[in-house]
Amino acid sequence: MQYSILGEPMPVVICNVDAGETLITERGSMSWMTPNMKMDTTTNGGLGKAFGRIFTGESMFQNKYTAMGGPGQIAFASSFPGSIRAIEIGNGGPEYIVQKGGFLAGTAGVELSVFFQKKLGAGLFGGEGFIMQKLGGNGVAFIEIDGYACEYELQAGQSMVVNTGYLAAMTATCRMETQGTGNAKNAILGGEGFFNTVVHGPGKVIMQSMPVYSLARAIQPYIVTGS
Repeated sequence: MQYSILGEPMPVVICNVDAGETLITERGSMSWMTPNMKMDTTTNGGLGKAFGRIFTGESMFQNKYTAMGGPGQIAFASSFPGSIRAIEIGNGGPEYIVQKGGFLAGTAGVELSVFFQKKLGAGLFGGEGFIMQKLGGNGVAFIEIDGYACEYELQAGQSMVVNTGYLAAMTATCRMETQGTGNAKNAILGGEGFFNTVVHGPGKVIMQSMPVYSLARAIQPYIVTGS
């Protein structure tokens, strides 16, 4: 497969695939394709995995697109202004932990499953939630980033303090915990809340500059509601 990512801040990934090659995606993610791309809707791993995907913010079923009779092309567009990033999974590389709803598409060898926060505090107070997506298997996965994507490579002993919602993805070699923002005055008057998420290395971390909830909060005062 050859691919190109075009058009930020409204990006689309265009994939050119060989005959017989398959891509998987969530329901409704396909934007356009050549006529020889055959679609097949599947649970992709049985009902257990299908129900698990619901908790990660994805649909119960996945669509498989296979090039029939020759090379084909298929495009997947982001659902929100921002970025699309391609990540390599397997072949000696790490698995990835991704925000809920972050998976856009991937090659057939990519496996999507549920990732539960091991520590109660990280899920309850850190703002990233108890449940995230885990991308394993082997292949290339495309993930959606809200706003601009900023990547860091944390070494062992290094960490990054992240405000609620700004963590888009990290390798499974990283770990998360919560950290208080200080005292009540800092939390209430500073507007940052009582807790932040702390990501510890080693591993790669991908931040996003405009989480969906932050955009919604920013435009809320300008929305006129009817009485």
